[in-house]
Amino acid sequence: MSDTNANSSGGWLGSDRRRLLIQEYGIFIAFVILVVVLSFSNPYFLTAGNISNVLLQTSINGVLAIGMTFVILTRGIDLSVGSVVALAGIVSASFATTSASAAVAGAPYPVFVPIAVGLAVGVACGGVVGAIVSRFAVPAFVATLGMLSAARGLTLIYGNGRPVPALVPEFRWIGTSSILGIPLPVIILAVVFAVSWWVLTQTRFGRYIYAVGGNPHAAKTSGINVTRIRFLVYVISGGLAGLAGMLLAARTGSALPQAGIAYELDAIAAVVIGGTSLAGGVGRVTGTLIGALIIGVMNNGLDLMGIQSYYQQILKGALIVGAVMLDQKRNQNA
Repeated sequence: MSDTNANSSGGWLGSDRRRLLIQEYGIFIAFVILVVVLSFSNPYFLTAGNISNVLLQTSINGVLAIGMTFVILTRGIDLSVGSVVALAGIVSASFATTSASAAVAGAPYPVFVPIAVGLAVGVACGGVVGAIVSRFAVPAFVATLGMLSAARGLTLIYGNGRPVPALVPEFRWIGTSSILGIPLPVIILAVVFAVSWWVLTQTRFGRYIYAVGGNPHAAKTSGINVTRIRFLVYVISGGLAGLAGMLLAARTGSALPQAGIAYELDAIAAVVIGGTSLAGGVGRVTGTLIGALIIGVMNNGLDLMGIQSYYQQILKGALIVGAVMLDQKRNQNA
């Protein structure tokens, strides 16, 4: 190859190809670099116990972030997931507690009852938001901000502002048990990820989600029911928030009315860091999972290094802003 050809193509690897590789694999490279740095910073970081702890801590945010991915792909946002976590957790726990003061009549019920109730609460909250956004054209920011406040208020009303303690072992099992040494919440996250990946990449519904996010007017012209797609992505986000609420309650042994505060920020951060565009139509659930792992690894590593949580919040904010800036640059170059 001549020097002229090499220079015109940007060397052995052209500038366009380098940019594409960074866009495609940059998040994975960043994750590997973060793990390597933290491994040298603290010898405890790569131990089996700590890795299991990181995955367990990441599981709830991962579930929320995957639901958020569906919403953001359609140019939406869901600020209500943290409050839905609290509401679904406390309502489902009231069906699985031995505490007479916190239980509903007949509790504790068989474990499938509180699980079904928790999922139903999340789906109902998502359905209300989805209907407001899709059918009444209310901006997603406003609709989900309203649900954030309403769901938190319902949580306090339902539980009289008190936690629901003394959960039965069968319910706690979903948050505290392990299968072949792998915590069950991590397995649940893996299942949610696998199903979501299949839906987004292998189904017509997934293609419609990308189409609606990429250009809703063109999607409607081509016969896609944009209203239905927008409604369903909020139902999915709400259902996964309900699942996350039950996992949190089961893991801690009680459902707290203040649970889930600011969880929506971590979920949005994972999605954005993972490369999903806030402009819609671009992103992968794989990137979201890596984004959630980056946040979990970063929090764990900084804790091991003795760095205060205040600095962790600053770093997380910088990561979010940096990810959005990269997204804006990609959109300008597109």
